[in-house]
Amino acid sequence: MNATPLAERMRPRQLDDLVGQEHLTGKGSILRTAIEHGKIPSMILWGPPGTGKTTIAHIIANTLNVPYIQLSAISSGVKDVRDAIGQAKLTTGTILFIDEIHRFNKGQQDALLGAVEKGTITLIGATTENPSFEVNSALLSRCQVYVLKPLGEEDLNDLLKEAIQKDEWLKTKNIELKETEALLTISGGDARKLLNLLELVVDALSGKKEIVITDEQVMNIAQQRIALYDKSGEQHYDIISAFIKSMRGSDPNGAIYWLARMIEGGEDVKFIARRMVIFASEDIGNANPTAIVLANSCFEAVNKIGYPESRIILAQCATYLAASHKSNASYMAIEEALDKVRNEGDLPVPLHIRNAPTGLMKKMGYGKNYKYAHSFEGNFADQEFLPDELKGTVFYDPGKNPREEELRKFLRSLWKDKYNY
Repeated sequence: MNATPLAERMRPRQLDDLVGQEHLTGKGSILRTAIEHGKIPSMILWGPPGTGKTTIAHIIANTLNVPYIQLSAISSGVKDVRDAIGQAKLTTGTILFIDEIHRFNKGQQDALLGAVEKGTITLIGATTENPSFEVNSALLSRCQVYVLKPLGEEDLNDLLKEAIQKDEWLKTKNIELKETEALLTISGGDARKLLNLLELVVDALSGKKEIVITDEQVMNIAQQRIALYDKSGEQHYDIISAFIKSMRGSDPNGAIYWLARMIEGGEDVKFIARRMVIFASEDIGNANPTAIVLANSCFEAVNKIGYPESRIILAQCATYLAASHKSNASYMAIEEALDKVRNEGDLPVPLHIRNAPTGLMKKMGYGKNYKYAHSFEGNFADQEFLPDELKGTVFYDPGKNPREEELRKFLRSLWKDKYNY
């Protein structure tokens, strides 16, 4: 097996070879046109892993024949950024590519601002996270954002066939690609993982005269050797799943263990904290409204501090969430309401709760008979707020925990039959 991974050997060298991003790189597309005119803006490439962000940066630099510097936000700091900018000042038209730019903190991102503004560098940042949330507004305003689409099944199968036909090592093997579902599933739409997994499978079966790739063989080989091709990310989703399920199961010990596994593996602190914010609402909700406050504070704190100190903040939040009363009542309520909206369509707003900013609307009955709650005893007036077709529907069913039992009791005192169960 070649020392250079298959994904690197098969990396496209020109735009016409790139699959799945025709809206950016096809004939007449905005990015292709900019490249053909030799004048590209600083940009953020946003899309799922393995969809071509790094490849596009390489192609741009090669096509324009300009100096190219590549940094990874995982291993680079402010000094590396400043060194790269200093190097760029000695030449013209330098492209600075920063992979996973969302992992740069505010200080690291700010170090890029001046160089981007002055044109010392053309910045190309790659991110899997929404840049509106992860890239500070000053830097983002100076960049064009291009969104890469997930690769479709047809694109991924084409990549497999092309690799078998064109790669010098694979061409020496007698390979029949009988089934591809397991290859596509395990790689999760990531072209890089897909090609490296293909190489791993072929290498494992190399002793045979004819290599017939089936889903069963891929699953068996992947389970035994998958860490060889994706040591840092292969258990990414399994471990975050174990972490969430430990907290949902009210086990702070399990939560801490899986948290430690993520920290030791170099997981992004913001990814962990973001999942805890979601968990605080989805799995705890009104059983303990303080949970989302703490989780949000945790997110803000680790975003400012980073490793290694943020491990303590993450641990405090994880153990609190695990030890809290649980309820998914709010989650179930919005899911049921969304289901009703999709099935029933856009039902009209009842006249009595419509806005009536003009005299004509008032004459049409907008706002008529609306009862202003604060004008009634207990700040409550018995009136219907749902469309007529949904009158009496209950979406929010408080959970069986001390806090929400109080809410149920209060709602029952107001709405009687709606919560009389």
